[in-house]
Amino acid sequence: MQRRASVLLLPPLGEGWDGGLTPATRPMQHQAPPRIRAFAQALRRNMTDRERRLWAGLRSEQLGFKFRRQHPLGCYIADFACLAPKLIVELDGSQHQAAGAYDEQRSAFFCDQGFDLLRFPSNAPLVDLEAVLQTILNRVNLLATSSPHPCLPPEGEGAIPIPTGVSP
Repeated sequence: MQRRASVLLLPPLGEGWDGGLTPATRPMQHQAPPRIRAFAQALRRNMTDRERRLWAGLRSEQLGFKFRRQHPLGCYIADFACLAPKLIVELDGSQHQAAGAYDEQRSAFFCDQGFDLLRFPSNAPLVDLEAVLQTILNRVNLLATSSPHPCLPPEGEGAIPIPTGVSP
C-alpha cells in the first residue's frame, strides 16, 4: 500500500486564509453565532400571517431585488433583508413597543453595517400590501441608483478614455 503525501497550499504571504479581508470588508455571511442562526431558522418556520403576506410579495425577486427573510446579521435578526442594495424591512408589532432600547441598539447596529432601515406597523401588509411593496420598491430603487456599482473601476484605473470630437 502506497502512502500519498498530502500538500497543504498556503495563501500568499500577507493575505491570510480569508484572502486578506478585514472585518470591515468581509461579507456579512456566517458572522452570526450558531444559536442566532438556529433561532432565525426557527423564526422562518413559524412566520406570522403578516410576515407571510409580506414575504409573498418580496420572494423570488418580484421587485427586482433579492430579499431574505429572518436574516441573521451579527447577533440580531432582520425581518427582511436585501443585501444589495443594503435595506432592512421591519414589521413592528406590540413587542417592539416594549423593547424600545433594544430596538434602538439593533437599529444602530444595522446602520453601522451600512443598511438603510424601513419600518412598518405589523398590520400594514394586511391593510395595504400594495402600498407597503411600493414603498419598499421606491427605497431599493433609490438606494440602487445612489450607490455606485462596486464592480466598476474608478476613472483612471482601466477606464478607456473616449476621444472628444471624434465621431464613429
